[in-house]
Order: sequence, then C-alpha cells, then structure tokens
Amino acid sequence: MTSWQMVRVVAGTFILLSLALGIPGSPIFMNQWFLAFTAFVGVNILQSGITKWCLMETIMRKLGLKAGD
Repeated sequence: MTSWQMVRVVAGTFILLSLALGIPGSPIFMNQWFLAFTAFVGVNILQSGITKWCLMETIMRKLGLKAGD
C-alpha cells in the first residue's frame, strides 16, 4: 500500500468514526462535538488538494510507506 492510499484509508476511518460518535441517532453516540473533528479532517483534505502537501502523507512516508504514483 502506498502513502497516498493509506492517507485516504485513515481519513475515511476518522470521518466515519467521528460521525458515528457525533450523530445523536448513532448507537455509539458520545457528543456532538465529534462533528468538529469531521470538519477538521475535511478541511485538511481540502487544504491538501489545493496545496498538494499533506502532513499525514509526510508522516506515512517517514514511517516507511512508499510514495504513490
């Protein structure tokens, strides 16, 4: 798996988990403030698309994952 693929897996996991924890109808609802984390992940995805730089991808590469094409 490449670094850009892992970034998308992590972002998708964070989004789904924070939605599950932040939506009142969810069986694992904790607090609506988890929706702020969803927004944070979305803003970071938007920023990386505009600037072509992603901190999470940099971290993944330093952990040994190869860069994608």
